[in-house]
Amino acid sequence: MKRILKDILICPACLPDEIPLELYIDEIEDEDIIFGILSCKKCGAKYRIEEGIAVLMPNFQIQPDINNKYENPKVVSSYLWSHYGDFLNDKEWLPAYLEWSNIMKNSKGIALDIGCAVGRFTFEMAGKSDLSIGIDLSFAFIKTARELMKKREINFELTEEGILSKSVTIKFFDKFDTNKVEFLIADALHLPFPQGIFTKTASLNIIDKVPYPLKHLQEMNRVSTYLGSQILISDPYSWSEEVAKIEHWMGGKAEGQFSGYGQDNLIKLLEGFGNFITPSWKVIDKGIIKWKIRNHRNHSELIRSLYVKGIR
Repeated sequence: MKRILKDILICPACLPDEIPLELYIDEIEDEDIIFGILSCKKCGAKYRIEEGIAVLMPNFQIQPDINNKYENPKVVSSYLWSHYGDFLNDKEWLPAYLEWSNIMKNSKGIALDIGCAVGRFTFEMAGKSDLSIGIDLSFAFIKTARELMKKREINFELTEEGILSKSVTIKFFDKFDTNKVEFLIADALHLPFPQGIFTKTASLNIIDKVPYPLKHLQEMNRVSTYLGSQILISDPYSWSEEVAKIEHWMGGKAEGQFSGYGQDNLIKLLEGFGNFITPSWKVIDKGIIKWKIRNHRNHSELIRSLYVKGIR
């Protein structure tokens, strides 16, 4: 964890109170803290920093759950291809992350990429911000993203068919200012940051992956600056009862508070419907970006992700 992050982290367990965290360093290389503890004086929670990764969640298991698909090396490989297929010169790759990046304008301040996976959008925002932070719940994703941040390259096995794979390498060369990037493990529903700190906030394909979508949107709003801020939300709205109860969906149902389609309800919420989001946003753009996940060389999933861009 870059040492400069200590000044902008708060205890997520104490929200809505914003309690700064005390930093205790066990091992540091230059300004990168390899091992240490972030401690809350109010509630006593202790958040570990291990292998350079700050884990801003109490009771988080550092050893990944093998039953969690997002900790599976094959899934990590699929996401690396989805994020960085252009670095592999793969003609099947779709430039979704470049399209999402182009929607955001250059501005001063800090960018937040919620559900960053292996980090492409976070790296892209480093070129448009003073600092870019990516968060995710997957230890494997964050470890991979930080390896790219530190080494500027990564070698991995790309699944070809069955148990066949080929070794490939992503190299950044002179692409991306990795000194302006950091990755953390944190919860989209309990962001470990004070209000009004980010001039760019993004959630790409996350709203339908959290148990309380409205809470996720409210957290994005809380940490965004009141003026001079940009928000980008993109999602296929693949609602599932395995993730969230129907009553908490923000669309995809015929009855209830958020009946109809997710993108329509999102726009209404951002613009002030029901005073769920204050202050409100001005929606200036919406559309569709096609995104692809490669499972193996003969099978990919094509996803239509509907985006909304707001400013205030």
